[in-house]
Amino acid sequence: MTTPNRRLVIVVRADPVICGHSGEARNLAEVALTRGFDDVRLLTWPVPALQAAGLPLKPLDRITPYSAGITVERPEPVGDYRVPDGRYLAGLTGRLVELLAEPVPTTCLSMYLVPHTAVVGEAVAVARAAGFSPDVRTIAKAVGSDVTNVIRSCLREGRFGAAVALFTTFLANDQVIAVSEYTRQEIVAAAEAVDAHCGTRLADECRARVAVSYPPIDTSAYLDLDPALVDAALARRGLDRDGYVLFLSRVARAKGVHDLVTAFARSRARSEVKLVIAGNGPALEDVRALTRGDDRVVLLSDVDDEEKPLLMRGCAAYALPTKPEPDFVETFGIALTEKMLAGGGPVITTITGGTGEAVGGTAIIVEAGDVTGLAAAIDRAVLDMSVEERRSMADRARAHALSFDRVRVFDDLFATSVPVHR
Repeated sequence: MTTPNRRLVIVVRADPVICGHSGEARNLAEVALTRGFDDVRLLTWPVPALQAAGLPLKPLDRITPYSAGITVERPEPVGDYRVPDGRYLAGLTGRLVELLAEPVPTTCLSMYLVPHTAVVGEAVAVARAAGFSPDVRTIAKAVGSDVTNVIRSCLREGRFGAAVALFTTFLANDQVIAVSEYTRQEIVAAAEAVDAHCGTRLADECRARVAVSYPPIDTSAYLDLDPALVDAALARRGLDRDGYVLFLSRVARAKGVHDLVTAFARSRARSEVKLVIAGNGPALEDVRALTRGDDRVVLLSDVDDEEKPLLMRGCAAYALPTKPEPDFVETFGIALTEKMLAGGGPVITTITGGTGEAVGGTAIIVEAGDVTGLAAAIDRAVLDMSVEERRSMADRARAHALSFDRVRVFDDLFATSVPVHR
């Protein structure tokens, strides 16, 4: 077997998890093949572990293949039932140690600080302690749930030891990045709270070192869509062009899906279009119960990566009325930018967390939780906007979304990837 010249390892919750950041990992991996990395690996979890966690998953038989040169590894757990959660972490860490033991210059990117960044940190420490002298650079990316779920819960519950451990693990990496400016600001604010309680000096380092690296998107998958393919996809679903309002995301309360169902029921547009809720998630059964017997609402839980842009292109409007919840705030909104690239009807959303960075002033904005305003926005998008206004909004939206192209994001990220030697 030929020894690779340069390796990239991304430790992440990869496909089949329905999550924008699994798409981020895919897109960075694909670009890496064109930027001198001849061995690219996604280190992730066995599918049974993902299923047991209750995470929303894509149909397993319709996951888009990765390019040759990208290897997805799902290390088996180490130990038996007496090591409950640590078994899988031991598998991930052990496999990464094996990779670091090889004399290959390696970049390790972890997405989700808990637990992936800890896996990278432990593996690098073990490899060095064992005398392997790995040639390794580490990058840690803080994504939405790192801040809105893990860090905030630590602060809310007074678990400052866990918060200190998380921050020091994050800052131990050569490069530290956040998924949006909103996320960066939240990291600094949380570090200030920890400093005030513990006497640490985390916030100053976060201000100085944490940079923003927006989600990388495969823009080519959403541009120049074949109209015949769009029409065929809609026909398979019993839908018509501009005949539906689309929600395509994780089906969760924080995504505003309950508000959307209520707003649609109150809208005038209901008589002209359907509401399509595409996705999976913890609120799916709630939504199913809310819409049972309503033939104007269509639920799709089996949309794959190829069908997604086609449904986006054909809709009269795309609605993601996300709102802040104790355990989740939308720290960017990848689906928003994907829809903006695909074209079609306007985006309806809220300025929550980092969504303003995602849409860049090119969407119809409503207040989070404002059901009446949401119904009015649906009516405006479907019934009141002229063809010229829709086209102008779509053109501006696409121009903004192109700034998140995966090649540009990759090059910006790796252009600033200078190791910090400790």
